[in-house]
Amino acid sequence: MKERSGDLDTDMLLSFHPNIVAYKNILCAGRLPNDEDLAAICQAHAVILPQGCSEALYRLCRKHCTHVFPNYDARFDYPGKLGQARLFKKVGAPFPRTYPFETVSSYYDQYGQNGLGSPLAFPCVFKLDWGGEGEGVFLLKSAEALGETLQRAQAAEKSGQKGFLLQEYVPCDGRSLRVVVIGDEFFSYWRVQQDTSQFLTNLKAGAVIDHESDPELQQAGVAVVSDFCSKTGINLAGLDLLFPENDKEASPFFLEINYFFGRRGMGGSLKYYDLVDRAVTAWLSLLGLNL
Repeated sequence: MKERSGDLDTDMLLSFHPNIVAYKNILCAGRLPNDEDLAAICQAHAVILPQGCSEALYRLCRKHCTHVFPNYDARFDYPGKLGQARLFKKVGAPFPRTYPFETVSSYYDQYGQNGLGSPLAFPCVFKLDWGGEGEGVFLLKSAEALGETLQRAQAAEKSGQKGFLLQEYVPCDGRSLRVVVIGDEFFSYWRVQQDTSQFLTNLKAGAVIDHESDPELQQAGVAVVSDFCSKTGINLAGLDLLFPENDKEASPFFLEINYFFGRRGMGGSLKYYDLVDRAVTAWLSLLGLNL
């Protein structure tokens, strides 16, 4: 535990973030918060959390401290892809037509076990409730493919991993827009898939980063994300948007909120940490506090 000198009664700042030093620093990675953590939280005027904080730590901070960064209310109140779909619907954010299912059995009860009763025409997109970087996301081109994917999802349920959604397929010319919010700043870049046989547009699937193309569309994407964040309180995340191809007048669709996201498009980890530090400094300044 590290401490800075200062009047802890009036200017107590608590950081659980390993790279942000405050008046009191505590590491809580890999463990549940304890009584010592609770005592420090109750004493703090503001708490700074790491990107990977647990729900238990976040809930404790939100209950006992007025000012917490980042705001992860949406992350934990609307978990997974099913939760994000509910959030998009609640705030009126545009997203592809989506059918959520808590279990495979709930799908079978409504549409049968052979996939022929799908609520969407093919091709359509199947997304497991968990996973990142395209893991668990499949483009289905037939009822047979849907049936096989449902069987795999049902097998996964035995390990406790439940939930999926079917989503309308929206052709996007092989690219998606990532908009990153860090504090009150927004950054955007395209992820462009050069392999036309590849459905996914993330970097793990071979996409490349493009900061320059269609700046007017990037501005439109930043505008809708800024509005979304003002409604949800999200201030640290990477949001993925999709613009329908051949329709530059269309509003973008929200696809996903990533609370863990790659940093290559942001200039690497060191640049990312600088931006987070700047965001925390600005946030504290609005509270009349300083690191």
